Amino acid sequence: MSKKYFGTDGIRGRVGEYPITPDFMLKLGWAAGMAFRKMGACKVLVGKDTRISGYMFESALEAGLTSAGADVMLLGPMPTPAIAYLSRTFQAEAGIVISASHNPHDDNGIKFFSGKGTKLPDELELMIEELLDTPMTVVESSKIGKVSRINDASGRYIEFCKSSVPTGTSFSGLKIVIDCAHGATYKVAPSVFRELGAEVIVLSAQPNGLNINENCGSTHMGQLQAAVLAEHADLGIAFDGDGDRVLMVDHTGAIVDGDELLFIIARDLHERGKLQGGVVGTLMSNLGLELALAELSIPFIRANVGDRYVIAELLERNWLVGGENSGHIVCFNHTTTGDAIIAALQVLMALKTRNEGLAQTRQALRKCPQVLINVRFGGGESPLEHPAVKEASARVTQAMAGRGRVLLRKSGTEPLVRVMVEGEDETQVRGYAEELAKLVTEVSA
Repeated sequence: MSKKYFGTDGIRGRVGEYPITPDFMLKLGWAAGMAFRKMGACKVLVGKDTRISGYMFESALEAGLTSAGADVMLLGPMPTPAIAYLSRTFQAEAGIVISASHNPHDDNGIKFFSGKGTKLPDELELMIEELLDTPMTVVESSKIGKVSRINDASGRYIEFCKSSVPTGTSFSGLKIVIDCAHGATYKVAPSVFRELGAEVIVLSAQPNGLNINENCGSTHMGQLQAAVLAEHADLGIAFDGDGDRVLMVDHTGAIVDGDELLFIIARDLHERGKLQGGVVGTLMSNLGLELALAELSIPFIRANVGDRYVIAELLERNWLVGGENSGHIVCFNHTTTGDAIIAALQVLMALKTRNEGLAQTRQALRKCPQVLINVRFGGGESPLEHPAVKEASARVTQAMAGRGRVLLRKSGTEPLVRVMVEGEDETQVRGYAEELAKLVTEVSA
């Protein structure tokens, strides 16, 4: 059964446009509260990133949840993975995050976690959607939910992150620049790395509700690259607006993407005999990652794009590590979802163990040239179903056979078609990608 509202990463869209409106969020809170209450007494945690619209949607969700008889615990601005963690430690029935992740301030959305800190099962999302199409009711006055605020949420999460490295670990002598994207990590991330002994220079940690992800963070790395060079830092760490993505910059100013970070973490676990199985990437993972892992005899499989699919594959295989080149990295040996701070700490531990810098460690993975072009389309029929696009994709795939890959896919969160071509020769790869992107643009017009 297809879903009406839930996408691959919750419900997301432009603020003020249905369904990202206060009235829908009121109804969504009620529907979620009714669904969660079927499990018995109901306690729901609500956190958010730093978007100005978060205040509005927090109030609407709070009203809806309490009208269904659910108790609400407000966390305020906190990274998405912190809500997953705190939902477990407070033994809540669910956690809700108000965030649009790496998108600009005029987008927002809702993500749900189960009481185990995992994505909601499909049947629960479908139950919520069914309730959304029924009239809203209010429980009797004596059963209306109560609201409280968790004042020590940041401290709890900071200690949790620090617990992901061995007791006594010190990063003393390491100089790090951190870009918090004016987002949800702006308080906790600097504290984590400072408390572990690193010298920390902080960028983009002055959120005003409108500047989240604006020319900063993991989607705009220029500021961090410049700061690492200017400060003569050992490395830089960039988070996205809700703290579930991380990219890095080595001391030369070069960007280190999610594929490379995933390899560094996986190789470290492998060398310490703690990997447990293989690694899950996605259809967008660079071919170089697959080849580098193969040299170490580490199994590798590709999931569909989206952390929910990476997590599903990890759970099915009982593996520990997976991720995306965008910087979503899942370390199941420490937590239940993609966590940017914890992933960054695992990379630093790997560097410390090998006594190497990031620039040296990353050299073990040689990435194949990969060109990704995003093509915006206006909705309606998918350009990927157009016969001309199918024919061109098949032709390029045949031409690249054995030497690369072609991948055309719709974004799960934006009206975009992602055109990706990967192979040995960068000039050839770019030519194919531009040819396919141009065709997708033409048939979308």
